[in-house]
Amino acid sequence: MDFWGTILVLVRRWYVALPAFLLAVGGAYVAYSTIPTTYTTTAVLLLTAPTSGGVVPADPGRPIARVNPLLNFDHGLDVAASMLISAMSTPDMVAELGTAEGDTKYSVTNGTNNLESLATGPLVFVEGESRSPEAATAITLKVVERVGRELDLRQRQVQAPRETYITMSAAVPPTTPVAQQGRKLRSAAAALGLGVIAALCASFAAESLPGSVRSRLTRRRPPPDLVAEKPPEKAVEKAEA
Repeated sequence: MDFWGTILVLVRRWYVALPAFLLAVGGAYVAYSTIPTTYTTTAVLLLTAPTSGGVVPADPGRPIARVNPLLNFDHGLDVAASMLISAMSTPDMVAELGTAEGDTKYSVTNGTNNLESLATGPLVFVEGESRSPEAATAITLKVVERVGRELDLRQRQVQAPRETYITMSAAVPPTTPVAQQGRKLRSAAAALGLGVIAALCASFAAESLPGSVRSRLTRRRPPPDLVAEKPPEKAVEKAEA
């Protein structure tokens, strides 16, 4: 059925389409109002190598030249960032930080959702989410502090010299929490879309139901010519007598 045919059906069956559409609007409002607003805050951590590089001079009298850490990036920092992202994303770590259940959660990524390419740079992105701005900021700060501890722990485990430790700094401190309305809007749009589909289905059902009933009655009713040709029962009895 084309567009104008659908419009005609809705106009003819307005007493079905209008209540169904109002119910759809009500469902969208309920979906929008019941889903709570969440707040997110983001921090970006930068891993840098020490100014003397990743080695200790064999002769203390001849120290290694010092370099700018922001000009001394290599693949080792990418590996360290990938290691921290993987460690902070495990279920055990999530449970330890107390976000396995509840409305507060966090994510540690490389800036994208592509988990197959973690080593994209010496940057670690931390995002905290909660129903209150204070809780979102608190979980972000907690995760940032834990990332620093994990970095120090991994370097102690491999017995790296203290002078060669990778350092971590906040390239972007935790931002001001921002309200996220996307989930509420998507839920309301989904409820409204389903309600509109239901209104269309109800309208077409009401349109086709009377025709279906008439066709059934027509099939059950005998043709008029057969009814007229059938002799009355009393006349048949007199003829037999």
